[in-house]
Amino acid sequence: MPTPLLFQPITFRSVTARNRIVVSPMCQYSATDGLGDDWHVQTLGAKAAGGAGIVFTEATHVSAVGRITPHCLGLYTPQHQALLARLAAVITQCGSVPGMQIAHAGRKASCQVPWDGGKPIPVSDGGWVPLAPSALPSLPGATIPHPVSAAEIGEIIAQFAASARMAREAGFKVIEVHAAHGYLGHSFLSPVSNHRNDSYGGDLDGRSRFLLEVIEAIRGEWPADLPLWVRLSCTDWADGGLTIEDTVAVARKLAATGLVDLIDCSSGGVSHEQKIPSLHPGYQVPFAEAVRNRAGIATGAVGMITEPTHAAEILANGRADVVLLGRAILADPAWPIRAAKALGVKPDVPPQYLRAAL
Repeated sequence: MPTPLLFQPITFRSVTARNRIVVSPMCQYSATDGLGDDWHVQTLGAKAAGGAGIVFTEATHVSAVGRITPHCLGLYTPQHQALLARLAAVITQCGSVPGMQIAHAGRKASCQVPWDGGKPIPVSDGGWVPLAPSALPSLPGATIPHPVSAAEIGEIIAQFAASARMAREAGFKVIEVHAAHGYLGHSFLSPVSNHRNDSYGGDLDGRSRFLLEVIEAIRGEWPADLPLWVRLSCTDWADGGLTIEDTVAVARKLAATGLVDLIDCSSGGVSHEQKIPSLHPGYQVPFAEAVRNRAGIATGAVGMITEPTHAAEILANGRADVVLLGRAILADPAWPIRAAKALGVKPDVPPQYLRAAL
C-alpha cells in the first residue's frame, strides 16, 4: 500500500517536514512579562517527540501592549530569545520543524486568562488600552481601543519585522503571521472592525494594506529560503463581515507577492455576534479547499480534525496540503503515532518512542 499523503514529507522552500501533521499554535497563558518557562518546553517538546512534522509555538506577541493577556508569550526584547531558542532546539532534536506564530492582539488585548473568565481587564485594574484600526471595542463594555495613526501603524509593522528577526536568530524555520480570530491583522481586514477612511480602510484593497505591509517587512528579516505562512479567518460568520469570496481575493494578493507559502484557513473571532451554523468535524475544511483551488496557494486545514482517517482524507482528496491539530494533539501529544498505527505506517519518531510505535 502506498504511504498516505498525511505521512509523506512536504517541502516549503528549503524546509522539509517529515509528515504533513502540524501542531497548531495554542495559547498557554503561562508566561511572565512575555517570558516563557519550562512549561512551554515540556508541552512543545512532547508534541515534537510524538511525531508531528511541524510544531508551532503559541501566538508569540510582538509587543507588550499586543498581548492577549498579561500571561501571553512575547518576543519583543532580547531577553525573550533564550527560552525561545531552547524551544526551537528541543523541537528540532525531536525531529520536528520549529515554527513560530507571531501576533498582535489588537483590540482583543488586555484580557484575563480563560480559566479566570477571559473578560477584558480595565486600565483601573491593571489592564492597558488596546490598539486597533478603529475605536470599536471587541465587546460591549470593554475598553475603547486607541485607533492607530499611520505613524503608529509603521511602528507596529517594524515590531513584526523585529520579532521575525529574533525568531530567525533563535533557530525557527517557519513563521506564521496571525491575521485571524479578531486580532490586529484580522481587525484591519474585516469591515466589522475597520471603519477607517484613509489608505488602511475602505475597500478590500485598503483593508488588506496593513497585512501586505507586515508581510513585506517580515520578508526583509526572514530569509528567502525559509517559509512564511499566514493564518486567516476565512469568514466572520457575521452580517456585513468577511466572506470566503473576500478571503480568496486576499489569498490571491498574498500569492501574487511571492512572499507567502501557505494560508492557514480558520474562521471567526472578530464579532461577538458571530453565528456559526454548525460545529462539526472538518467544518472549516471547505475554506481551505476553496482558497487552495481558487487562489493557487497551498493551504492548511484546521478545526475539529480529530481522526486519522479524516485527516488522511482531507489531503488525499486535495482539499488542503497540511492539517493543523489543536485540541486533539493537546489531549494526545502522540496523536501522530496513533494515526500512523491506524493507517498502517511506521512513524518517524525518536528511538526512545519506538516502543510506542509498535
